[in-house]
Amino acid sequence: MIEALKKLRQYLLTGVSYVIPFIACGGIMIAFGIAFVPMTPTGPDFSDAPVLKLVLDIGAASFSLLLPVLAGYIAYAMAGKPGLVPGFVGGYLADHIPWPGHTPDHVSTGFLGALLIGLIAGWVVNAIKRVRFPKVVVPIVPILILPIASSLVVGALMLKVVGIPIAQFMETLSHGLTSLSGGNATLLAAVLGAMIAFDMGGPVNKTAFFFGAAMIKEGHFEVMGACAAAICTPPLGLGLATLLRRSGWSAEEREAGLAALAMGAIGITEGAIPFAAADPLRVVPCIMGGSMVAAIIAMLGGVGDHAPHGGPIVLPVIDNRLAFVVAILVGTLVTAIAINSWRALARARAGRANTV
Repeated sequence: MIEALKKLRQYLLTGVSYVIPFIACGGIMIAFGIAFVPMTPTGPDFSDAPVLKLVLDIGAASFSLLLPVLAGYIAYAMAGKPGLVPGFVGGYLADHIPWPGHTPDHVSTGFLGALLIGLIAGWVVNAIKRVRFPKVVVPIVPILILPIASSLVVGALMLKVVGIPIAQFMETLSHGLTSLSGGNATLLAAVLGAMIAFDMGGPVNKTAFFFGAAMIKEGHFEVMGACAAAICTPPLGLGLATLLRRSGWSAEEREAGLAALAMGAIGITEGAIPFAAADPLRVVPCIMGGSMVAAIIAMLGGVGDHAPHGGPIVLPVIDNRLAFVVAILVGTLVTAIAINSWRALARARAGRANTV
C-alpha cells in the first residue's frame, strides 16, 4: 500500500514538474497585462492598451495548456510515451465538457479532473500493452493502435461518464448558493470561500465566482467582495509559505511560489495548482481554510467588490478597502502557517518512523 502511494505521488509530481513552466509563463504574462491597465466596474479595460492585451492573450494561451500538459505527463509517468496522446486528449477534454442548453455551453472539470483522467489514461495504456497482438500488427501498435484505442476510451469516459455528473453538480451548487444568499451571511461567505479554493479554477470555483458576479447585478456587492478576498488567498498563501520556510520546499517549489505570488496579486487562483496537484490531501484543506477566513472577514467587514474579479488588483473598485486588505492578509497567513505546520509535522513523523 505504501509503495503504491509512493508511485502515485511520483506520477503526480512528474505532471507537476512539466506544468509549472506553463503556469509560470502564462500567469506572469497575464499578471503583467492586467497590472498596468485601469480596473473598471466591468473588469480590466484594455481599450487603450493593445500591447498589454497582446501580452495577456499570449499568457492566456500558455495558461490554457495547463490541464492537457498536467494530464499528459501524469499518463507519461505511468505508461511512457504511449501515454502522452490519451493524456493530452483527456486533459483537453477535461476543460471542454459540452453542456447543451446552458450558458456557458461547456464546463471544465478543473485540475482534479485532469489528475483523474491522467491516471486513467496511464492505466488504460498499460492495460492495452498487456494484450498479445498478432506479430503482423506489432510494429504499428505503439504508433497507431495504442494512441487510437486509448484515446477513444479516455475521451469516451471524460465526455460521457465524468463530465455529465460534474455539470449536474454545478447546477446543484448554484441552486444551493441561491438558497443560502437569503440567510446567514457568514455561512454564505464560508461556503463561497471553501468553494473558491477547492478546485482552483475548476467547476466548483467557477460556480462560486459566477454566483458572486451575478450578485453584482443585483446590487449585492458584498458577495463578490467575499469571493474577491478568497480568490487570491490560495496562491498568495502558498507563495508566502515557500518564503517563510524555504528549507521545507524544493527549488522548483520555491520558483512556483514566486509565480504564485504574482498570480495571487491579480486574482488568479490557479497559481496554487502545482502545489495542490503534488500534495492534494494536505494543500487543499489548508487553502480552503485560508480562503474561508478571508471570505468571512470580508463579509463581516462590509467589503463590496464592483468588478467581477478578485485579488489586490481590484482595490480601486472595492468598498471598505482596509477590511479587504486585512481579509487577504489574514487568509494568506492562515494558509501559509497551516501548510508549513502540516508539512513539518509530516516530516517529523517520517523521521521518527525511519529511526524505529
